[in-house]
Amino acid sequence: MNCEKAFLEKPLIEGNKSFSQISDEICAPVERKPGKLWYISFFFAVSALTLGIVLVTYQILVGIGTWGLNKTVGWAFDITNFVFWVGIGHAGTLISAILLLFRQKWRTSVNRAAEAMTIFAVMCAGVFPIIHMGRPWLAFWTLPYPNSRGPLWVNFTSPLLWDVFAISTYFIISFVFWYIGMVPDLATLRDRATGKVKKFVYGLFSLGWDGSSRTWHRYEILSLILAGLATPLVVSVHTIVSMDFATSVIPGWHTTIFPPYFVCGAVFSGFAMVLTLMIITRKVLSLEEYITMKHIDCMCKIVILTGSIVGLAYMTEFFIAWYSGVEYEQYVFMNRAKGPYAWAYWTMVSCNVISPQLLWFKKIRSNLVFVFMLSIVVNIGMWFERFVIIVTSLHRDYLPSSWAMYTPTFVEVGEFIGSFGLFFTCFLLFARFLPVVNMAEVKGVLNVGRKTEGAHD
Repeated sequence: MNCEKAFLEKPLIEGNKSFSQISDEICAPVERKPGKLWYISFFFAVSALTLGIVLVTYQILVGIGTWGLNKTVGWAFDITNFVFWVGIGHAGTLISAILLLFRQKWRTSVNRAAEAMTIFAVMCAGVFPIIHMGRPWLAFWTLPYPNSRGPLWVNFTSPLLWDVFAISTYFIISFVFWYIGMVPDLATLRDRATGKVKKFVYGLFSLGWDGSSRTWHRYEILSLILAGLATPLVVSVHTIVSMDFATSVIPGWHTTIFPPYFVCGAVFSGFAMVLTLMIITRKVLSLEEYITMKHIDCMCKIVILTGSIVGLAYMTEFFIAWYSGVEYEQYVFMNRAKGPYAWAYWTMVSCNVISPQLLWFKKIRSNLVFVFMLSIVVNIGMWFERFVIIVTSLHRDYLPSSWAMYTPTFVEVGEFIGSFGLFFTCFLLFARFLPVVNMAEVKGVLNVGRKTEGAHD
């Protein structure tokens, strides 16, 4: 069997589609009324969001004392959830920018949903540092704008301020990339719309797209420019998040491995979330011929790679703690593995190191039920990773007299549930009113991986 024949056996788009079929099938979920499953999902998502809003309001009225923080553990659920959601958003930018620059054509069916996931995840992440301030109405103080406070400016040497710049820049670039990529599809929806309101709204946001060769040329150039701008952000954003810890003097935090370790972990958890959403989306919206098993397989391989790097980072941390000869460093890592939070540590190791190795087997990568379950397990493990790094490094410091155990309160748990409510509410609205798959780019790779006899309209 030659390489060409082997390649042609796995087309990116199945079903021998025509251009008009692609438009009809991808626009169908937007143009028809949503089913009962969408309404049920939306109800639960909005309920979780409402719970989060109520508890955040309660926390602001009463104070951060509603959380389980103590004299030793000053960071816990809030920063854990912040880092978790920032990590979730990394796969979207990776699929959008880096895979575009490397001409990976399999990205075309999943990039739109992954980009949307990035935006919603960054929104969820931004909530937690703001409410951690205790006085969120003063959050604008973190912005270096001209003010009347004399020489009082933000602390530019603080990694927490770097977070503000990194996250805001990340959100803006991701949103622009997502929106610009949607303009040709918005024009398609504009031309297909029957109601005056829909036609006006889609026409307004399609920016007068006319589909000419000149327009397409400028669109492709802009996409490459945005990809070039977004690519460094994949590395820089989570690197800066890691510096919240790495620039401190807390044993278990001040380590040079954190930047690459955090970046790989972010891509790891991000692709796991993409798999979770895409497996559901392809089934609910009947997009099996666009989000194929080849797409699932490619994403599983990235999960294997990044999961293996994360496992190597875990071992490197223990090795460096032992090799350094610093008893405080050694104690922190032994406390993680054998201390009162050992259950969280071994949950992290089981989910992030052991479970992804099952994806080496093609039978498992081809089984959507197993892949779906593993993707959820990975994200559970990545949440525990952030929890372990933060809490176990803080709850036992240099003075045994100040040692304390941290237990989250119902307010913290409810706010975390509320962040999932915000994420899924936004994603469900996105799937309802906008095409989940990039029609324009899918049409560009229609004949990749299959014989091209016969014309398409």
